[in-house]
Amino acid sequence: MGVFVLPSSAFGVLLPHFPVVSLGTPRGQFHLVLGGSSNRKRKNLLTGNWQCRPRIVVASNRDNSKDNVTDDEDGSLLGSYEMLEMKEDELVEARRALSEVKARQAALEKERDQLLEDFASSEAKQKEYVASVLHDKELAVSELESTKSLFHQKLQESVKEKFALESKLVLARQDAVELAVQVEKLAEIAFRQATSHILEDAKLRVSAAETLAAESAFQIDEQIRKSTEGTIFSIIEESKDAINKALDVAENAIDEATQAVAVFTDAVNPIDVIASAQSENIKLQGAVSDLEAQLLVSESELDRLKLELQQAQVQANAAELRSSKAEKALLEFQELSRKKALEQEEEIRSLLEKIKKEAVERKKVLSKAFKAELESIKAAVDASKEITCSRDNAYMRRCEALQRSLRTSESALKMWRQRAEMAQSLLKERSEKEDDEDVIYIANGGRIDLLTDDDSQKWKLLSYGPRKEIPQWMARRIRSIRPKFPPRKTDISKALNSNFKSLELPKLDEVWSIAQEKLREGDMLTEHVIEKEVIEKKRKALERALQRKTVKWKRIPEETKIEPGTGTGREIVFQGFNWESWRRQWYQELAFKAADLSHSGITAVWLPPPTQSVAPQGYMPSDLYNLNSSYGSVEDLKSCIEEMHSQELLALGDIVLNHRCAHKQSPNGVWNIFGGKLAWGPEAIVCDDPNFQGRGNPSSGDIFHAAPNVDHSQHFVRKDVKEWLYWLRNDIGYDGWRLDFVRGFSGTFVKEYIEASNPAFAIGEYWDSMAYEHGNLCYNQDAHRQRIVNWINATGGTSSAFDVTTKGILHSALHDQYWRLIDPQGKPTGVMGWWPSRACTFLENHDTGSTQGHWPFPRDKLTQGYAYILTHPGTPVIFYDHFYEFGIRDVLTELIEARRRAGIHCRSSVKIYHANTEGYVAQVGNMLVIKLGHFDWNPSKENQLDGSWQKFIDKGADYQIWLRQ
Repeated sequence: MGVFVLPSSAFGVLLPHFPVVSLGTPRGQFHLVLGGSSNRKRKNLLTGNWQCRPRIVVASNRDNSKDNVTDDEDGSLLGSYEMLEMKEDELVEARRALSEVKARQAALEKERDQLLEDFASSEAKQKEYVASVLHDKELAVSELESTKSLFHQKLQESVKEKFALESKLVLARQDAVELAVQVEKLAEIAFRQATSHILEDAKLRVSAAETLAAESAFQIDEQIRKSTEGTIFSIIEESKDAINKALDVAENAIDEATQAVAVFTDAVNPIDVIASAQSENIKLQGAVSDLEAQLLVSESELDRLKLELQQAQVQANAAELRSSKAEKALLEFQELSRKKALEQEEEIRSLLEKIKKEAVERKKVLSKAFKAELESIKAAVDASKEITCSRDNAYMRRCEALQRSLRTSESALKMWRQRAEMAQSLLKERSEKEDDEDVIYIANGGRIDLLTDDDSQKWKLLSYGPRKEIPQWMARRIRSIRPKFPPRKTDISKALNSNFKSLELPKLDEVWSIAQEKLREGDMLTEHVIEKEVIEKKRKALERALQRKTVKWKRIPEETKIEPGTGTGREIVFQGFNWESWRRQWYQELAFKAADLSHSGITAVWLPPPTQSVAPQGYMPSDLYNLNSSYGSVEDLKSCIEEMHSQELLALGDIVLNHRCAHKQSPNGVWNIFGGKLAWGPEAIVCDDPNFQGRGNPSSGDIFHAAPNVDHSQHFVRKDVKEWLYWLRNDIGYDGWRLDFVRGFSGTFVKEYIEASNPAFAIGEYWDSMAYEHGNLCYNQDAHRQRIVNWINATGGTSSAFDVTTKGILHSALHDQYWRLIDPQGKPTGVMGWWPSRACTFLENHDTGSTQGHWPFPRDKLTQGYAYILTHPGTPVIFYDHFYEFGIRDVLTELIEARRRAGIHCRSSVKIYHANTEGYVAQVGNMLVIKLGHFDWNPSKENQLDGSWQKFIDKGADYQIWLRQ
């Protein structure tokens, strides 16, 4: 309504106009103090010579409503009044003011009627609000009842599910016991069958051996018998023939004798007979000698037969020995079978115990899950109860606010009624006392308009605030825009000429007000708060992810440069697997080690090949988009990478781009048809691959003969590979790459892939043979490291490479050949000496060490080798077996800490002081000095080393490290 001005004529006395403002209580109560009492009234004689002097009387109802009366000129005590003189011409002005007061009274009556109408409308609105509040309360009660019924229903379902799970658990336990019994029976039957078959086979073999021995003995005896019988028969026959011949000769001799006698008697010459007899005798002697020769032959034959008989006996003895050995082997086999049966029985028992343990653990897990689900249901019920209570409280607060608004309206209406009645009484009193009475009324210091204008609800809003507690930031904001009350004015002229501006607040419909607040469906304010909290959580999670993705260094400008070939320059890579890791759920095991690796100082973890592979180790990939490998599922891989990221570790993926195994055979029987999402054909294979009949372009590198070599010169191949790398980078979460067998294709393709995928770090495996002479390593390995540097140049420096040269040199140098660690230019040998920021130094990996052992590092020189690579420039790589299985973990963490304290990075400078057969000394950067070998040396003996040095690590003849103080 603005400022209410009361003329002096309204009080029966001519007073200057002044604004009347009430600063009363926040509820708008108004106190008007009238000065009509006997101690404040003065009668003035109306004479023409009197003058009326203006006077200001100010009173306030603040601070226990005590009146404070001041005088603007002499400052006299309250209650002291002066006689006022009036001019006659001011009576006309008083009458004119009276007419104005009457007009103002009519306006006040109209305003009173308007207030009554507003009061009636406010009562109607209050009733509507109360009805809506009751309706919302009923809805809340019904929702609570439905929530309770739903809770009871879910509780019953959970109880039923619990019973079902317990019954399933009992059944599973019974099934496990039955399965164990069946397994035991089957194992016993299998053991019996196996042992019976083996025993029968052994018995058959023994019987066969015995039969064979008997048959051989019988055959030998038969042969001896036959040969003996034949010999004896031949001897008998020859003897018979000889006897017959002798008898014939004797008969012939008798006949001849008789003939001789006859001849002699007949006068035949006897000399002829004697000669014939002698010839016959000679013949007989020849026959006898023949018989003797035949007898000797028969004796020799008999001796031969005896010898064969002896040999047959020896063979029979050998057969008996073999049979005894067979019996002994049978006994040994039976004993071994019995032992194996016992071992199998133990394994079966352990398997049964394992099954029982798994059943118990499964029961625990199920019970734990059931309890967790029950707890979640209880939490949901509690949350619903809390929400219902909060809604009830909100409704109650709204009701209270409405009641306060109603009371405020009632008090305002009462105040206006009092003002109207006061105005009427003043008019009557003025008409009665218009003659000579001067009555002075005291108002509240000109501050009544703040609670009597149309915008009084603004003050209520500022006084009471919204329905919930005002945050500090909002309170500060309100205090900043809320003006203070105007200062007390002791002079009307000063008050009228004051530069103080009245409070300019927005209209009632522009401001959130309790009186205008309507009930919201489902309590939108709470939903907005929850949504805001969710958005805030997502924002913080995004900020953390961005902080993990972007690594910032703020020491020197050199350290702020981040590129794929070097990373941050301070990376320490950990190869997180070996050749046998595929036999276990490796992603899950490695995820548990993330916190330990991060605390040890590792910054990046090299993960195994993720792709489905023909070989379980992952280096014969087939379907590139299938990440369910021998190391675990794709979900395990993602959770492992997330755990690495939570520990601020980079996850490097081992990707194989040189070759890929086919899924199908071509019509001519060659495996060169690929499957999966990247269904390539023979045109994706290089044409000079001798085994797979590729129809692409010639290879840009060496041929890998175990699988089809991919032709990276094909545009569609590079497009598919870049999309695959982008998918691995953004969807799976990899931060960088370890590139396998980069000798097989040009480094220009690697550059294109790295620029497309934008990794945080990339390493290439360029493993080439070193130079040897007469079986010894050559001192000059410049050609070897030049080939690695050429490949890095081909990538445009976007990738680093494993420093195979340094590894090979360390194999020999640490055996008292430290002179190999310095080249003719005084720099370190290997790629480290030429391009240290792109050199990844290492001692072993899954190929050179582990169970493959193609090129193992000397076991007794491991700590010395790590002391070298962890204190020199380049990016060192630590092998899993060395860190967790070789017992040198504390040594490695100590060396990592020395590298961190000295601030060594991939570009640190190296100054070599000694490199001979006795040892090696070098200063790396400005903060570290290292000594390898057994000779006596310390920094104080070196004139070129200034500053104060403190020994940080002392391993005697192996190595010693000093740090600058």
